[in-house]
Amino acid sequence: MPLEKDLDLKNPHGPIKAAVFLLAMGEAFTSEVFKYLGEEEVRKVSSLMARISNIPGEGVQKVLQEVREKMAMVQGEVSVPVESFLKKVLFSSMPPEQAQQIYDDIMRQLHPSTFQKLSSLEPKVIVNFLSNEHPQTIAVILAHLEPQLAGHVLGELNERLQADVMMRIANLEKISPDIVAEIDRVLEEELFSVEMSDATKVGGAEKVAEILNNVDRALEDTLMEQIESAREDLAEEIRKLMFKFEDLLGVDDAAIIAILKEISTDELKLALKAASEELKEKFFSNMSERAGMMLKEDLEAMGPVKLRDVEQAQQAIIRVAKRLESEGKIILGGKGGDDILV
Repeated sequence: MPLEKDLDLKNPHGPIKAAVFLLAMGEAFTSEVFKYLGEEEVRKVSSLMARISNIPGEGVQKVLQEVREKMAMVQGEVSVPVESFLKKVLFSSMPPEQAQQIYDDIMRQLHPSTFQKLSSLEPKVIVNFLSNEHPQTIAVILAHLEPQLAGHVLGELNERLQADVMMRIANLEKISPDIVAEIDRVLEEELFSVEMSDATKVGGAEKVAEILNNVDRALEDTLMEQIESAREDLAEEIRKLMFKFEDLLGVDDAAIIAILKEISTDELKLALKAASEELKEKFFSNMSERAGMMLKEDLEAMGPVKLRDVEQAQQAIIRVAKRLESEGKIILGGKGGDDILV
């Protein structure tokens, strides 16, 4: 989402024009308009509105030329109390729970947390920040990151730390604001500032499973062995929550077709290089006959490839599958297809 300095407010177009118009028209008018918009439209326009603090007079005039009766309202710049404006508009135009969710999402974009700011850094840079930190602090930080980034950071950590950090993440329950504030204190002030009013669940076996889904196979096996030697029950719980590329064998054909629409042929070809014959056939059978034949021929003609490249392609497809599941478009089972539908 562009910042205010990147928005063309002097000659607004599209959603930016809508945002300028609603800000100029006021809270009551905007509340009425929001009642006729879908949630995604409200999110898009609200996010743009949240980034506008001053609207150039010429920008407002251009927009309001489309509604001539409002032209007399515009003189100079319009100063907008953004956060209070949005809160009033959202809560007066939709159910409180939905309004709070949209408002919180927008505020998180405006005021990124410590962990969102970390997400913009390279894994090696993050590791440098964490090099002198206690394993518990590292665990809290990794638990707040996106699983893919956390997996990359984990791979850069000292080997002696890796299993210890995974165990600590698995045992995390709720983190108090005081602990997060202490973490914030020890990190560079210009990069990190965090505000947490309520304790937040950030860890658990599910978080470990998500992170391990984003590391290479060798590291995953090593860490699972170490976790199992410490706590066999925890290792079993993590395994049940993990989703492997081969687990796609257990999903229905409609899910495979949906996944195929989201991935490239080159990515699939690389991922299938080390897949079982059964899984290859499942993908082939859900493609057109011609596309399936071409992919088979390409696989047969493919020379040796690095295992790491194959695993990265498989992980990319798993991420697509997980995203489609989160969007409610497909259903994936747990490891081995253990999920039960009722």
